[in-house]
Parts: sequence; C-alpha cells; structure tokens
Amino acid sequence: MTILQLKYVIAIDEECSMRKAADRLYVSQPGLSSAVRDLENEIGIQIFERVHNGVVTTSAGASFIAYARHAVEQFEKVEDKYINSRTEKPTFSVSMQHYTLAVNAFIETVKEYDLDEYQFSIRETQTSEVIDDVKNLKSEVGVIALSDFNKNTFKKVFTDASLEFHELFSRNTYVYLRKDHPLADRDELSLEELQDYPCMVFDQGDNTSFYYREEALATYDYKKIISTNERATSIELMLGLNGYAVGAAMLGDSLNTSEIHAVKLKEEETLTFGYIVRKGTELSEMAQTYVEKLEAIK
Repeated sequence: MTILQLKYVIAIDEECSMRKAADRLYVSQPGLSSAVRDLENEIGIQIFERVHNGVVTTSAGASFIAYARHAVEQFEKVEDKYINSRTEKPTFSVSMQHYTLAVNAFIETVKEYDLDEYQFSIRETQTSEVIDDVKNLKSEVGVIALSDFNKNTFKKVFTDASLEFHELFSRNTYVYLRKDHPLADRDELSLEELQDYPCMVFDQGDNTSFYYREEALATYDYKKIISTNERATSIELMLGLNGYAVGAAMLGDSLNTSEIHAVKLKEEETLTFGYIVRKGTELSEMAQTYVEKLEAIK
C-alpha cells in the first residue's frame, strides 16, 4: 500500500469516475485501474463497484477511504513542514455553527500571529458539515453547541466519527427580538406568547432531523418558521418581520446585533458550547491558540 494508491482511491471517490480521476491525476485509465485492483487485492476488500455511468464506492470502501484521507492529510502535513515549508503559506481552517463567539476567537487568533502571508479558512455552516469537516480533516477545529435534547445522540455521532468533544460552558435559553418589538420590554417570555411571530432557524440541508438543529427547544411545534443559512439574513428578517430566534443570549456586537434584545425564555433547555477535534490528531500551534481563545470566553 502506498500514499499514491491512497490518493488514487480518494480521487476516484470524489469524481465517481475512473476516467475523470485519471484525467485529474494525469495518469492512464488502465494504469489507474490496475493500481486500484492491486490495492483491493492487498487489503482484501472491494473499494469500488462499476455502474453504467461510472463507479460507486462500496460501504467497505467508504470506511477505508475515510482512513485514507486521514493518512494522506497527515502525510501532506509532514511534506508541508519539512519539504515545502519555504514555499507554502501557513494554513489554518475552522468550521462552526452560526455563533459570533467562534468568529471572534478566530479574529483574535489571526491578530495574534500577524503573519505576512497565510491561507486561512473559516466555514460557518450546517451542523453535519461541521462534523464532516473535522472528521475528514478539512478543518482542525469545529465549534458546535449541544442541547439537552440532542447531547446523547451527538456523543454517539462523535464516537463513530472518531471525534472528541470538549465542553466550554453552558447557557440557559433566551429569545432574541428587535429592541422595539412589541414584547421586547418583558422580563420573561414563553413560546406560546410568541406564536404569532415568525421563528428564525438555521437550515440544515438534507439533515432535517430535530437532532441537527443548532437552536434550543428544537422539537417545539412552532406556528411560523423561516429557515435561513446565515446570521446576517436571519437578523435582517428579525428586524423586518418582528421575528425572533431562540438561543443563549450570545449574539455579540456585529451584524446589526445592536438592534437585537435578549429576553429570558420561560421554557428552559441548556445549550452546551464546545469544540470538536479529530481523535488522536495533534493540533497545530495556531489551532491550539484558537482553542485557548475559545476557552477564554467562558
């Protein structure tokens, strides 16, 4: 088994086609097929199954490729550190749910290093993609919040994905409203009192299960719901439609949040904030600094 063979099967998995993978890798299709057959014979499993319009990855193959990606990522990190260090720009990537605190920690991390050149990435995305990004080493760290409802479920998800969850802190539930909302002067509100106003939730793509919702009280039967995929849009809709969102009173001071007010919610559910990392993977210096910035928030 070689790193080159691992790169081959990863490319085929991504392209779903031997021909396209061969073109991408600048190798002949027969040579690519032969390399894959040799690898399958060596490890004793069938990685791909041919179909009329290309190839599909088998269940056993998908499991193998997950490990292959991890191995290739580690190999490339060694190359970057000891071979390409003079030419490669420093890289660092973080994935997160839609929380300002995670963005602020990223900002503070970048400021601390003040590098002349770098290639950083910050992905504010769906819950499942945060998990997949860290699982596949696309990001070193993923910032995520768990509710009382989904905490046990995600513990199993993290274990299956070889991820570790590190708790930062917990917060009770609040409702976000615009400052001049008809109910903004209340000391406490119930969801029943808010039922005539639209509730903003973040779209989770194909993962429509309540377990993947990043808001608290995900199973409540909201009368009106508007799904968005970014914080800025959600806040604009709250301002324009007298909408609201359920969270942990942690919007921060950006993206027009100065116009948003938090009121304690009668229905209580704890949100536990934390970060996930790949189990057994040593974090880079910058990732360690980012984690320190997150921990300082609590």
